[in-house]
Amino acid sequence: MEFVVDLGRSSYQVTVGCGLLTAIGRLARDAGLSPNRCALVTDANVGRLYADVVLQSLRREGFDAALIEIAPGEPSKSFPVLQTIYQRLADAELDRESTVFALGGGVVGDLAGFAAATYLRGIALVQVPTSMIAQVDSALGGKTGVNLKDAKNLIGAFYQPRLVIADVDTLESLPEREFREGLAEVIKYGAIMDEGFLDWLEREMQLILERHPERLVSMVERSLRHKAAVVSRDEREEGLRKILNFGHTLGHALEASTSYGNYLHGEAVAIGMASAARLSTKYQGLKVEEAERLCQLLEAMGLMTVLPPGWLSTEFIRALRLDKKRRGDKVEFVLLDRLGHAVTHKLTFDQIIAGAEAPLN
Repeated sequence: MEFVVDLGRSSYQVTVGCGLLTAIGRLARDAGLSPNRCALVTDANVGRLYADVVLQSLRREGFDAALIEIAPGEPSKSFPVLQTIYQRLADAELDRESTVFALGGGVVGDLAGFAAATYLRGIALVQVPTSMIAQVDSALGGKTGVNLKDAKNLIGAFYQPRLVIADVDTLESLPEREFREGLAEVIKYGAIMDEGFLDWLEREMQLILERHPERLVSMVERSLRHKAAVVSRDEREEGLRKILNFGHTLGHALEASTSYGNYLHGEAVAIGMASAARLSTKYQGLKVEEAERLCQLLEAMGLMTVLPPGWLSTEFIRALRLDKKRRGDKVEFVLLDRLGHAVTHKLTFDQIIAGAEAPLN
């Protein structure tokens, strides 16, 4: 399945399917990328499984590929690791006609994307997401960046890839926890813009959890089409694109306040979405039964919907206050007025904290 993210001169193709890793070299050439020196950035876990097949595909098409491996996990989204990537790009003598291929999950995509955006003031980037989170969300849209100790993604750039290739076969190798956390981002799209998608997810849940290839292709493509529709209208998050942050304000604060060690991104976002649903019943008139339906779907997918004991720490408050959507003493918070439709609403920190774990009834 293929479609185009319409961004004028920055438009690019998205390809979703099975068995695509062996075709990466051809797809890259078809997208107009020069078979030149390039770098394949991945993490040690993903590299062990898929780096060889991707390198072989690239080399068959004339790409001179250097492999750059980083440690897996959120702590790698840091300036020291970024510096290492820059040095390796220089060692490989990449030039302005070179390409960075990001093979991995959201961490690799964000970090390699930021390196591509800034090395030689920008070289070509191809996103090859292998995790659920990356395939349904982070690989598309051009957000790249690194973390600071106290806040996530505070340093970054908008930098669109030249191509996104999502091979759902790679989802077979994901541990169960990592597979399920990605479903939070899938459910997000239903919550903010497509109630019918929630119906489909509820109906197809068992086959999705069993990783049925056809269902995975449909789910990934539908999610990415939704994101593409938003990004095409608002590339740099000046308006509509803000709705994609549903669940992320509290989710990011939870990740940062626990030093990115207790929660996977999707797990934190699921808790954030449940809290945002509670706040939505108070400030946007979301029906209680709709909030309950959203929480029940998250739970059925194996995700938490309740803030953990001790969540309201000094570190959490600091992370919340460093949120990119903060405007003075308020945060531009994404809420739902009904399932399938999101709005932004400025809330004070006290309102967010008081309502985040309020009971629904």
